[in-house]
Amino acid sequence: MNVGSGLRLVALGLTLALSGCSSSAPEGAETVIVIHGLGRTPASMAILVSRLEAAGYRVVSFGYPSRSEPIEVLVDRLGNEVALCCSDEAESVHFVTHSMGGVLTRAYLGRMPTPHEGRVVMLSPPSQGSEIVDAFSDTPMLQSVLGPAGSRLGTDSTGIAAQLGPPRFTLGIITGDRSLNPLGSWLIPVPDDGKVSVVRARLEGAADFIVVPASHTFIMNHREVAEQVVYFLREGRFNHDAS
Repeated sequence: MNVGSGLRLVALGLTLALSGCSSSAPEGAETVIVIHGLGRTPASMAILVSRLEAAGYRVVSFGYPSRSEPIEVLVDRLGNEVALCCSDEAESVHFVTHSMGGVLTRAYLGRMPTPHEGRVVMLSPPSQGSEIVDAFSDTPMLQSVLGPAGSRLGTDSTGIAAQLGPPRFTLGIITGDRSLNPLGSWLIPVPDDGKVSVVRARLEGAADFIVVPASHTFIMNHREVAEQVVYFLREGRFNHDAS
């Protein structure tokens, strides 16, 4: 190998590492793209990532600047990540998302000309928007706190959730009904996880839906949730007999 080839391989390795493409997994393992939520980083999904890897999956952890760019740009970023890390299997990779990550995934897969073959599990998604965004929609600080993408997570017809079509992929949704956010729960008059109501986490066309005793912020760290995610990726449904 000459010096030029060696440098190109090193550069490729650095690119893959920085993009989140690196993951230890058996040869032939199915790929799962894990996407964090608004105001979080890939570190917030680290426990879930380790459990997915332990279950035999190759995991790509997608990080993005959730508060500084509009949804359309973030979706483009996701598309680039899929192309870079999963070019040979882009139509069959699985997605596991938290919060706004589910909205990005719906927008990305909605661009595809054919239904997606892989399975998708969304944790605490604002599938029909969030009442909290509605409550502060007229507040000047909303844009600065949530950014251009988060500011579009309202429940009305101008929100991004209302503009996305039904899922053309096998979708499972897990949401929580415990809150660590008293103000948020006060603004939501029905059962919620502190950020999103249970009813608005639902999405017509989803294959399955379950509620667990978890908060919006930490739902991805629960072992029960990880077990249900793996079960859905394998079976296309949740294990409703689990204790």
